[in-house]
Amino acid sequence: MRPGTVLALVALLVVGIAVLASLPTEWLDPVPDPTADPVPETARAGSAPSAFSVTETVLEPRETLERALLRSGLTRADAAAVLATLRGKVDLRRLRPGERVRVERTPDERVVSVTHRRSPVIEYEIRHDGDEWISRLVETPVEVRVAALAGRLEDSLFASMERLGESAALTARLVALFEWDFDFAADSLPGDRFRLLVEKRYARGEFIGYGDVLIAQYHSVERSLLTSVGFEDAAGRTAYYDADGRSVRKMFLRAPLDFTRITSGFSHARRHPILGGLRPHLAIDYGAPTGTPVRAVADGVVESARWIGGNGLSITLRHARGYKTMYNHLSKVSVRGGQRVRQRDIIGRVGSTGLSTGPHLDYRVMKNGRFVNPLSEKFIPGAPVPRERRKGFQAHLDGLLDRLEREAVFESERERS
Repeated sequence: MRPGTVLALVALLVVGIAVLASLPTEWLDPVPDPTADPVPETARAGSAPSAFSVTETVLEPRETLERALLRSGLTRADAAAVLATLRGKVDLRRLRPGERVRVERTPDERVVSVTHRRSPVIEYEIRHDGDEWISRLVETPVEVRVAALAGRLEDSLFASMERLGESAALTARLVALFEWDFDFAADSLPGDRFRLLVEKRYARGEFIGYGDVLIAQYHSVERSLLTSVGFEDAAGRTAYYDADGRSVRKMFLRAPLDFTRITSGFSHARRHPILGGLRPHLAIDYGAPTGTPVRAVADGVVESARWIGGNGLSITLRHARGYKTMYNHLSKVSVRGGQRVRQRDIIGRVGSTGLSTGPHLDYRVMKNGRFVNPLSEKFIPGAPVPRERRKGFQAHLDGLLDRLEREAVFESERERS
C-alpha cells in the first residue's frame, strides 16, 4: 500500500473517533458485560418486574383475629398456624377494634408474611421459616416531645381545648389535676385561663398519645391562681403538688361527677319542686344525663346501697374522720353493702328515681352526723414534699415556670403584648 493511502486511512480513523466522542451518550449502545447475568426479556422491553402485593385488614368490634385473617385471604390452615405462633405472646381474647392485619404476597399469591399491628408502637411479624411459621416482636421507638399550650374559656373547657387542636383525653387530665380544689361544674367561668406543659408521644412521626403533664396552671376570674406540678417522690413515682409544695391530692374530691352543671345548691330553705313549700335542701344537685358515671369522692366502705323512699336508688359511703357521703336518685347501683371503694371508683349511674323531676344526682356530705355544704367544706390535704427534697422541688418548679413564661403565655397577656 502506498504511503499516501496509509496516511489517508489514519486521518479518516481519527476523525471517526472524534465524531463518536462528540455524540450524546444516550445515542450509543452500551457494550455488553460478558460476566453479567442475562437480562430478562421483560426488562429489555421496558416493563418492570412485578412487586409483592400488600393488603391490610382492620379488626372490627368483637371480631376475632382468626376471622380477620380469613377476611385477609389466608387459608384456614395458614390462619391456624399464625395464631399458634402468637399464643403466649398475645392475649387473643383482648383484641381491640382498629388493630390491623397486613398480608404480603408474591405475584403468584403465595403468602410471604403476616403482620399483626396491635398499636403504632407494637406489632408482631410472622414469616415462613422452612415448613413452619415463626413470629417476632417489633417495637417502634417512641419519641417524646414537650408541648406548651395556653387557652381561655369562652364556653367550656372541652371546647377551649379542642380549639387548640387537643383531644378530650387531655381535658380530662387537666381536670384531674385540680379536681380536689376546683369544681369545674360550679366554679369555672368565661374568661378563665389555663396553660400547661405536656408530653406528647410519637411513633414513626404519628401522634400516639399524651405522656405526663409536667406543670399546669388554671386562673379563674374569681379565684386565685391554681398550680399543679409533677415531681417524683422518694419511690420514683410522680406525684403532684401546688406551688408551695403541698400535695394537690386531698381526702375528698370537689365533685362526684365529671363535667356537669349544678342545678340546685345547698340550702336550709328551698322551695321543693314536687312537694311544694320551703324545705331544707342539704345537698348539691348535679344535672347530668341518665347513665352518667357517679364516682366515690373518697376512699370508704359502702354502708348501704338500696332504695330509700323519695331518694330512690341511693348509696351511702362511710369515710374516715367521721364523714359520710350520699348519692341519690340513681338509675343503677354498682356496689354492695360492706364493699370497700377507692376514690374515683364508679359506684353507680345518674338517674331520676324517687321524688325527682328529671335526671340528676343529689349529692350530700355528712360530718359527725350533721349535713354540711360540700362546696365550702375544707378537706384534709395529702402529704407535702419532704423537707429534705424541698430544695430540689423548688429548682424543678422554677425551671418549669420559666419555660411556661417563655412558651405558654396566658391568652390575655399575649393579646396585650
